[in-house]
Amino acid sequence: MAEIFNIYCDESCHLENDQKKIMVIGAVWLQKDVAAEAAKRLREIKQKHSLAKDFEVKWTKISKSKLEFYEDYLDYFFDDDDLHFRGIVIPKTGLRHDDFNQDHDTWYYKMFFRLIQPLLEPKNQYHIYLDIKDTRSQEKVDRLHEVLSRSMYDFDRRIIGRIQQVRSHEVEHIQLADLLIGALGYANRGMGTNKGKLDLVQRLKKRSGYNLMSSTLLGERKFNIFHWRPQLSAE
Repeated sequence: MAEIFNIYCDESCHLENDQKKIMVIGAVWLQKDVAAEAAKRLREIKQKHSLAKDFEVKWTKISKSKLEFYEDYLDYFFDDDDLHFRGIVIPKTGLRHDDFNQDHDTWYYKMFFRLIQPLLEPKNQYHIYLDIKDTRSQEKVDRLHEVLSRSMYDFDRRIIGRIQQVRSHEVEHIQLADLLIGALGYANRGMGTNKGKLDLVQRLKKRSGYNLMSSTLLGERKFNIFHWRPQLSAE
């Protein structure tokens, strides 16, 4: 019997001219029938730490004063066997969009294809949720749906049931993805000015068992990392 999975995606430093050398995209995924329970547990962690249940978890907000909360939030991911993560670390230097007949936005969605496609199995169905980028991004989302469906020979869209934009402050799982990709990016950019963030990166390394600086095996299901490198030529 087919199972339905939800995939929640987010990104960090994806803009072309933001002066950031590394972009990270990531996805938290789990079965649809346990998604509501996971969101409830994550909101309970907020309330445990005297935060409003609609407090938005964002990597940019992390400080030493709230470190215990963010550690609990991170630990819940590793303690719940239903939750999984895949992230891609992407250098933005050396990109040659003209050589590949693409603009930065097209390349951005190609990276999302690389993120999502390995998670898909023909026997199951998937609902994919992307953090809304801007008012003009729906066309690109529709294109991503088309390309993913074609790659799976899913012409009736039985496998890729939907790709939908959502607002991150309303979706707990995307906030969790934001936290995980934030830590992954912080480690790979070699940053170290925020003690709270440094401590959380160390906790992620400990809980995952990975140094975050290299790819995991493709079959790693709990915390999967892929370090992408630009193709040397378009030929």
